[in-house]
Amino acid sequence: MTESISVIFLIILVVLGILYFLNYLTPLLAGISITTLFIVWVIIIYNQFIRLYQRVKNAESDVEVQFKRRADLIPNLVETVKGYTMHEKEVLENVTQARSALLSATTFKDTMEADNMITSALKTLFAVAENYPDLKANENFLELQRELRDAEDKIMAARRFYNSVVMEYNSFLQYFPNNFFAKLFNFKPVEYFELESIEEKEVPKVKF
Repeated sequence: MTESISVIFLIILVVLGILYFLNYLTPLLAGISITTLFIVWVIIIYNQFIRLYQRVKNAESDVEVQFKRRADLIPNLVETVKGYTMHEKEVLENVTQARSALLSATTFKDTMEADNMITSALKTLFAVAENYPDLKANENFLELQRELRDAEDKIMAARRFYNSVVMEYNSFLQYFPNNFFAKLFNFKPVEYFELESIEEKEVPKVKF
C-alpha cells in the first residue's frame, strides 16, 4: 500500500514539475505544493511504521499469554509426577526453575529463553515418565498431558504468527526510502523468534 502511495506521490511530483516549467505554477506555489506533498508522504510512512510495530507488540503479547498459560499447568504437573517419581528430584527442580525464570522475565527475549528452558525440561520429564507405568495411567497426569499438548499447539501457532508479523515489519524498514525514515524516527528491526539449540527445537512429546 505504502509503495503504491509513494509511486502516486512521485507521479504528482513529476506533474507539478511539468506545470512549473510550463509556467502554470509560480515558484512560491510550486514550493508550497512540493513541501505539502513531502510532509503528507512522511506522515503516511510514519503511521505505517506505527501500525506495523503495534502488530508486532500485539503478536508478542499473544506469545507471552500462551507461554504463561502453559506455565500455569506446571505446578499441578510437578505435584502429580512427584508422587510417583521420588528419585527424580533434579528433573522436577529443573521444570520448576524454568517456570520461575519465565514468570520473572522482564523482556521478551528473556521470556523466549525461559520458555526454551521449559521446553527442554518438559522433554526430559516426559522421557522420565515413560519409566513409571502407574504415573502414565494416572487420570490427572493424562488430563495434564492433554492440556499441555493443546498449549504447545497454541504456542507454535503464536510463534509462527509473531515471526510473520516481524518479517513484514522488518521488510518495510528495509525498503527505500523507508530505511532512511526508520533511522530518522529511530525504528529498529525486531528479532525473530528462534529456538537456540537442536534440543530446544524438539517439542516435548506428549504421549497417551
